[in-house]
Amino acid sequence: MIDAIWVTCRLAFVTTLILLLVCTPLAWWLARGRTSWFRNVLEAAIALPLILPPTVLGFYLLLLLSPTGMLGQFFDQGLAFSFTGLVLGSCVYSLPFVAQPLTASFRQLDPQLILLGRSQGLNSIGLFRHIILPCCGYALVTATALGFAHTVGEFGVILMIGGNIPGETQVLSVLLYDEVESLNYTSAHTIAGALVAVSWLILFALYRWQRTRGPIHVGT
Repeated sequence: MIDAIWVTCRLAFVTTLILLLVCTPLAWWLARGRTSWFRNVLEAAIALPLILPPTVLGFYLLLLLSPTGMLGQFFDQGLAFSFTGLVLGSCVYSLPFVAQPLTASFRQLDPQLILLGRSQGLNSIGLFRHIILPCCGYALVTATALGFAHTVGEFGVILMIGGNIPGETQVLSVLLYDEVESLNYTSAHTIAGALVAVSWLILFALYRWQRTRGPIHVGT
């Protein structure tokens, strides 16, 4: 079980970090740019994992990451059934949980604040540090928590593209499936209870923080 815990935490951490780096500029572009058909298509694609069955997404990712797939062919043995493949699949499946809170927050940001920052000579990094982050920091925390928790609990996509390799692709949700299949309900209860507890604690801490956070201060 220790190996499964390590793989799960490592996967959630790496996935969340990548999504934050990718989704922050992506969400800014979606929120602040002009409305166009391309943006609408992209937003629909980002939200697709929310309603698409995980096995469907996992199936197409498996084809993409296989040794003969569009992406996997560039690697000796493909990317399916590897930790790298798990990260790519998790990034796709958890994408809306990070991108959507950031996009919604950026859309609510007063454009006058950006103009004020520009008038003070702030560059893009300065704007993000002194204006965007103080105003939208709660969205970054929300996106981080949701992305991490969702990755920890994912099963369908992980099983389809990662299989069940102990120490490499076996996460806690897959280990739980193994224990249930083996009728080892004592261990299954332990794993399931731990996943419920971790998920609840993340959400509890998030909602508690949202209720108690202080007023927003914008400084230049």
